Amino acid sequence: MGMRATYRYLSDKNLKELKSYYGIEDKIPEEIEDSHEEVELSLNIDKKWDVLHFMLTGGRRFEPIKNEPLSEAVVGEFSIDDASEFMAYTEKSKIKNIVFALDYFDMKKALEKFSMEECKTADLYPNIWDDEEEIDEIKEEIMDCFQCMKEFYHHILEANGNILITIC
Repeated sequence: MGMRATYRYLSDKNLKELKSYYGIEDKIPEEIEDSHEEVELSLNIDKKWDVLHFMLTGGRRFEPIKNEPLSEAVVGEFSIDDASEFMAYTEKSKIKNIVFALDYFDMKKALEKFSMEECKTADLYPNIWDDEEEIDEIKEEIMDCFQCMKEFYHHILEANGNILITIC
């Protein structure tokens, strides 16, 4: 199995309920008008979340970089400490900056510098960095995940939604 990352649209109402459940201070108004309650948007980037976070930011797994949209895109803005698995959310006020950052990140250039050895040294998940023969396939998977993430965040921006991220 392994740790797979899933990203889901989260309405204001559902975000408020999530915060209430985990005892997180909520600044969302008491009365919420959710016009997108029926929106079902999700993305699964499987096991490439850690290498994607590393390539976008140089950051380590499960360590969101505060006020860094590319980090927030992968591992969220706020992590929920009491959850049984890694769970984080990003509020809709951050989505526009994330979309902008993803749109202007040059993944092709980043992949030109991609190194299996760097991934191994950084101890990135999953532990697949010994087989140099797989480098082209891995690069292609990373690019696919990146493109899907960009598209997903564009949809979330259009839906004016929040994001729930789980990695388990």
